[in-house]
Amino acid sequence: MHTQTEKSGFIHTPHHPQQDACLSPEQFKAAFRGYPSGVAVITADGGNGPVAMTISSLFSISADPPLLGYSISNLSSTAAVFNTVEHAVIHLVDSSQIGIAKLCATPAADRFGDHSTWSRLATGEPYFSVIGTWLRVRITQRHKAGSATVTIAQAVSASATDEAHEDCPPLIYHARSWHCIGSNTALA
Repeated sequence: MHTQTEKSGFIHTPHHPQQDACLSPEQFKAAFRGYPSGVAVITADGGNGPVAMTISSLFSISADPPLLGYSISNLSSTAAVFNTVEHAVIHLVDSSQIGIAKLCATPAADRFGDHSTWSRLATGEPYFSVIGTWLRVRITQRHKAGSATVTIAQAVSASATDEAHEDCPPLIYHARSWHCIGSNTALA
């Protein structure tokens, strides 16, 4: 049962502890393994050099103002940086950039060793210049949630071209594997 308060507009779901079953982390992960998601790479610099990680938790919140969100595991080696920086760059990865997505998903990899793939914005943030679509964001909120931190950010600048969306199919992560979507996968 959901109730909505007229003043706040928030929906409240009453909590009934005796009815709640405990779902194990393994069961939860297994359920989401069948749920496909887009792939993004996030970069930042907390003052000790650039860091990057691949995420599949990116979501759009609002176009006005332009807000997005993502979650990062607090167990990640780069979480301490991403959970303290004021700005970051979110790269929307297509299938031609799977190499960078895999690199940034590999623990302890030197993500910035190839200087031909990245540069710095005028504002100082590292970004992968070979990825055509990216958003520079200002972090507005962080919320601890279990073993993760959910971050809300406002897009303050972007690089996006129509060609970036037309030339290469999007990269998708599904069932612990990389996939791309093409015209042959369209159902309607």
